[in-house]
Formats: sequence, structure tokens, C-alpha cells
Amino acid sequence: MLNRVVLIGRLTKDPELRYTPNGVAVASFTLAVDRNFKNAQGERETDFIPCVVYRQLAELCANYLAKGKLAAVDGRIQVRSYDTQDGQRRWVTEVIGENVRFLSPKDSGPSSSNYGASNVGTYGHEVSLDDDIPF
Repeated sequence: MLNRVVLIGRLTKDPELRYTPNGVAVASFTLAVDRNFKNAQGERETDFIPCVVYRQLAELCANYLAKGKLAAVDGRIQVRSYDTQDGQRRWVTEVIGENVRFLSPKDSGPSSSNYGASNVGTYGHEVSLDDDIPF
């Protein structure tokens, strides 16, 4: 069985960093990912995909990613549920990121578009759970 997803998109807002009671860092953010096709009106639609990263990767993402920055997330899809206070069951689908590549140049805003493969080598900084520093 295989559960793998790779996304490239822009952050809709700054990552939210928090810590579990055991001190594990958790960062969550949403990636806006354009679809590869246009709808009936000739417009591209966008999916807003929630992502979660843990430990040092969470701290790195909180420090180096920001709203509008382009990032690639490699991970797995997780579906979980919880019960609300009024007894209703809620379902959450999110991507658990295991590797993140920062694709925007340092100090760039959302207007910088670096989708090309040549830009990945120039501006991209890959970090994973095993890395100590992003670059």
C-alpha cells in the first residue's frame, strides 16, 4: 500500500507554531494549489490543502515560510475524526509533511514566481526531519 502526496503551492497565511504537552513542535499551514485545468468559465480553480509538520521541521517552517511563499510539501494524507462538545463527529483530512522545500528566494514576496526546475536548484532549500539546518 502507498500513501504519498507531493504538493507545490503558496501559503495562504503564516504557519501557526504550537507545542504539544510533551514539548513536540507542530506547525500547521494551508497551501493554495492551482489545478492543472480550467473550469467551464475558463478560470483555474485552486485547492486549499491543510498541511501539518512536526519537530524541527515545524520550527524551520515557522521561521522561514510566510504568507505567499512558494513551497513544496512531500508527505502523506491523514484522515482523522473527533467529537465536538455537542456530540457531532467531525472529519479532518490533512497532509502530514515529511519533507518541505522552500521554493521562494529569501526576502521575496508572493509576486515572485519560481515554478521552473532551474529555480528549484537556485532558490530551493530542502529540509526534512533528519536535517539540522535548512541551508
